[in-house]
Amino acid sequence: MKTILAYVSTLDGKVTKWFDPHVKTWSSQEDKNYFKKLWNDNRIVIMGSTTYDVEPIKPLPTHQLYIMTKEPEKYKSMEVPGQLEFLNETPANLIKRFAKEKHEHILIAGGAHISTSFLKEHLIDELWLTIEPKIFGTGGSFVTDEKLDINLQLLSYERINKRGTLLAKYSVIKTKIGEYS
Repeated sequence: MKTILAYVSTLDGKVTKWFDPHVKTWSSQEDKNYFKKLWNDNRIVIMGSTTYDVEPIKPLPTHQLYIMTKEPEKYKSMEVPGQLEFLNETPANLIKRFAKEKHEHILIAGGAHISTSFLKEHLIDELWLTIEPKIFGTGGSFVTDEKLDINLQLLSYERINKRGTLLAKYSVIKTKIGEYS
C-alpha cells in the first residue's frame, strides 16, 4: 500500500495566499484538472477538519473520505458511513486499518497538521507536488513548524502549462522499514 501526500505550492513554499485558505483562487486550471484526476484515481482520501471546513466535500459512493479531527462528535450529523467519516484516530492506527483492507493507494489531501502527523510517524511513501510560478511571501506551509528531517528522491517532473507550472513526484527515502533516512 502506498500513502501519497499531495499539495500545490508556490515557489516560496506557500500553500495559502496570505492565509486565505482557498487554494482554488490562485492555483492554475491545470493544477485543478490534475487534482481532480488524482482525486478520482484514489478511493481513500484523508484530510484534516480545517481543510474540510474550508470546502466541505459531499459524500460519494465511489470514495471513502476520512476527516481527522479532535472533535468527531461535532460532525456526527454529516457522516455517511463508508463514504464520509470523522475520526479522532492516530495516523498509524488509520494506516494499519487500511493495510488490512488491502488498499493500493491512500491520498493525504490537505491540512498542515495532518501532513505533519503522517510525516512524523513515517507513514508517507510519496509526495506529489504541483509548483506554481508564484511568490506570496506570507502564507501557510504544508507542514507545521516542527523539526523534520526527511530526504526525498525525485521520481518524475512535468511542465503542465506555458507559465511553467510543474508537477513533481518524490519518493520518501527510508532506511529501515517505516523509517525515513
